[in-house]
Amino acid sequence: MKYNFDYQKLKGRIVEKKGNQEKLANEMGITKTTLNFKLNNKISFKQYEIITLGKILDISKDELADYFFTLKV
Repeated sequence: MKYNFDYQKLKGRIVEKKGNQEKLANEMGITKTTLNFKLNNKISFKQYEIITLGKILDISKDELADYFFTLKV
C-alpha cells in the first residue's frame, strides 16, 4: 500500500531555511529532480533522509511527524 503525504509544510520550511529546493538538494548530495520526486510522492523518503533533513532544516524530533507523515486528503 502506498501512502501519499502532504509535504506543504516541509516545502515552506525549505523556502524559509534554504531559499529553494535546489540549494537543499545540493546540500543533501542529491539532484533537484530526486528531491522534487520525493516531495511529490513519486519516491519515498528514506529514514536517514528524514533525520538529515530534520537537522538541516532545524526541525525538532517532536515535529518530524508534522512535516513528513501528514496524510494527503
